[in-house]
Amino acid sequence: MTVHIRPARAGDEVEIVAMIRELAEFEQAADQCLVTEAQISAALFGEDPTARCLIAEEDDRVAAMALWFRTFSTWDGVAGIHLEDLFVRPDFRRRGLARALLARLARECVDNGYSRLGWAVLDWNVDAIALYDAVGGKQLAEWIGYRVSGPELSALAAEAD
Repeated sequence: MTVHIRPARAGDEVEIVAMIRELAEFEQAADQCLVTEAQISAALFGEDPTARCLIAEEDDRVAAMALWFRTFSTWDGVAGIHLEDLFVRPDFRRRGLARALLARLARECVDNGYSRLGWAVLDWNVDAIALYDAVGGKQLAEWIGYRVSGPELSALAAEAD
């Protein structure tokens, strides 16, 4: 078994979108996953990329991905990384791929002087929580995640008009 982790490149959109959809299905939210290959292509490889992605291959088969973007800490005054999606296909689980992807993101932080690597996890995903605990992740219990989207986002935007 040969594992290779590399940055995503143009042409990977099909596999990336497939894994995003597999993740959405795993998270019991497949009906909410509307992403297209064109959107992923623009986000990763367009004129103004907004995200980055690492691909893990095992024996030349796409096995996993880590899709992330840079953040900024006003307190530290430097960038960080937010891991949006970490997904290992079922046939490749329990082989250290998720940990290897996290380690590569940590290396990205250290090499670039970033102060943090953050992510969110569903409270029922005990396997992921166990991994995150094992790599030294700390649950931010004092922070409550918020999101505005859909009609509420449009309504809030209308207040700016």
